[in-house]
This record gives sequence, structure tokens and C-alpha cells, in this order.
Amino acid sequence: MTETVPIDAVVDGYFAMWNETDTTRRGDAIAAAWTPGGGYLDPLFVADGYEALHALVAGVHERFPGHRFRLAGPVDAHHDRARWDSELASPDGGTTVVSGVDFAVLAPDGRLREVTGFFARPTGEGA
Repeated sequence: MTETVPIDAVVDGYFAMWNETDTTRRGDAIAAAWTPGGGYLDPLFVADGYEALHALVAGVHERFPGHRFRLAGPVDAHHDRARWDSELASPDGGTTVVSGVDFAVLAPDGRLREVTGFFARPTGEGA
């Protein structure tokens, strides 16, 4: 029987992926939180698989240097689904550039199979 990764650890890994600038550590975060064929989709981006997720995050770091993604409330999960609110914060940590909600489909081992992001409040910087 495969051990299930707790949802809090998966979501922590999801944010670690977005915030990690070191490519090796980012790859480790992706592998820990996502299934190999896992995919991300929002109004601006589509990424399927580890390499595409890596490239997506690198592009966001180029566009928003020093910004950090953060959890903006509790994680809600049942069956193979989860959702959480998130924010992209400016380098000073005080200004929210964009906020939104992410909906996830989880694999049997608890890792992310699909994440769909919705922006709730674009507030600047081309969001």
C-alpha cells in the first residue's frame, strides 16, 4: 500500500515550488508535491509535467523578482479534492500583487495531479 502524503505537506510543497529560486531544490519540491504528469492551469499559464512546471515557475520569477506566494487561509480538502486561497506578495511582504483560489485534484498518494488557479483580485504589475 502506498503511503498518502498529508494535504498540508502537499500544499507546503506547492508553495515551496513557487517560491524556490534554486533549480535543484525547486525540482525536489515539484517531485514531492506533484505526480509526474501533474498539471497546472490558470488564466495566463498552462504547465503539464515536471519540466513545464519548472519552466512556469522560472518565468514567474523573471516577471516578479523577489515576490513570494503565500497561503491566505485554511486548506479545505475532501475525497480527492482540495482548495486554498493564495496571494502573490511584493518583496517587502506587505503588498499583495494578486490573490486567488486554487482547486486541486489529488492522486491516490495525496500528491497533486491537477491544480486550477483563479485570480480573485489582480492589483497591478500586469497581473
